[in-house]
Formats: sequence, structure tokens, C-alpha cells
Amino acid sequence: MSILLWGALPYVACALLVAGLVWRYRYDKYGWTTRSSQVYESKLLNVASPVFHYGVLFVLAGHLIGLFVPMSWTHAIGVSEHTYHLFSLYGGTVAGVLAVTGLALLIYRRRTRAPVLRATTANDKVMHLFLVAALLMGMTAKLSRISGDGYHYRETIAPWARSLFTLQPKTALMAGVPVLYQIHAVIGMTLIALVPYTRLVHMFSAPLQYLFRPYVIYRTRDPHQLGPRPERRGWETTRR
Repeated sequence: MSILLWGALPYVACALLVAGLVWRYRYDKYGWTTRSSQVYESKLLNVASPVFHYGVLFVLAGHLIGLFVPMSWTHAIGVSEHTYHLFSLYGGTVAGVLAVTGLALLIYRRRTRAPVLRATTANDKVMHLFLVAALLMGMTAKLSRISGDGYHYRETIAPWARSLFTLQPKTALMAGVPVLYQIHAVIGMTLIALVPYTRLVHMFSAPLQYLFRPYVIYRTRDPHQLGPRPERRGWETTRR
């Protein structure tokens, strides 16, 4: 079971992610979208969506730092383990609360706005279930080890995660990991595998080109040209 969960499942999840992205791009390019429901209701969406997205971005950033920045690097710049734990605890809690609050508002909106509910598919419900489970389990695992310096996941889970990139997963490191952290990891890997097959695929279509495009120049019109178009006698040239 240890080899299956910590040695095989990560690669299965990554394979499903990559294969799903390729398949979606080739055969469902026009379905590669968030399937926005803003046309049905926008007031609550304008609050819930930013809260959820900023929360998730902070959560992902925290996971990337925690899993892929070795302890030796933070110690080298003078960050003690206790300081790191406090930063991880409070920063992660704030990010988690933002993400959960935003997601709760989005789900509430779907359940209470009839047009939005009718546009909700079974696929969306599965996606919401795994998102809620991943966020709540992660926060529960973190808060269950709140005393002292917390659980030292950078000595077990983080080295295991980095070992996956060498194709030599250190499955033994996960043997003594608390059950809540193990469940959170399994849910997270399952969610990664589901990304291409849900509306979450839109995260790979972030409009990064907007950061590098030239400025759009807006010109004001001559006040004397405002008003109705002047009439002209005769035939006008048709432009093609």
C-alpha cells in the first residue's frame, strides 16, 4: 500500500494531468474554459471569486515553498524552524480561510441562484467536493499540530515530494507521517489528476500575455466632431 500511494499514485496523477491537457487541447479546445455563469448573477460573484482565487494562490504558494524549498536554504538566511512554523501556521491559516470562504460563497451562490444551479453539472459537483475536502483536510492537519513547532513535514513529506523528480521516490519517509497529512496528500494528488477534466483547466490559460503587451492608447475625440454624422449628398464609397 505504501508503494502504491507514495510511489505509484503521484506518477499516475501526473500522467492523467498531462494526458488530459493534451486531449482537451486537441479535441475540446472550445470547452477549455471556466464556463462562466456571470451572465446569470454578478453581484455575489464579484466578491466570492476574487476571495477564492487569491486564497488558492496563497495556498499554492505556501505548498510550493514548504515542499520544494529545503530547510538548509531557510536556515542559511537566518530563518529558524520556530519562525518558519509561525509564518507557515498563520500565513497558511489566513490563506486557507480566504479560499474556504470564497469557495463557500461560490457554492452558496450556485445553490441559491436558480439559473446558476441549472447550469451546474455533475462534473462541477465532483470538483467542488474535492476542493472542499482538500482545503478542509489541509487546515485540519495543520491546526491539529499547532503546539510547539508543529509537525516537521519538511523532514518527511518535503523530501519525499522532491524525490519524485528523481524517479526514485522515498516512500519510507511517508510511513510515519500523521494520517491527516496522508489523507490530505492523497486528496491533493487526486485533485491534480482531475484538473484537465473539469473547469479547473482554465488555470493553464492565465492571460500572461497581458503582462507584456504594449499599452493600449485611447484618444479623445475633437468636441466639434461629436454629435450626429453629417449628411453627405450622393453615393458613398463602400469600404471592404
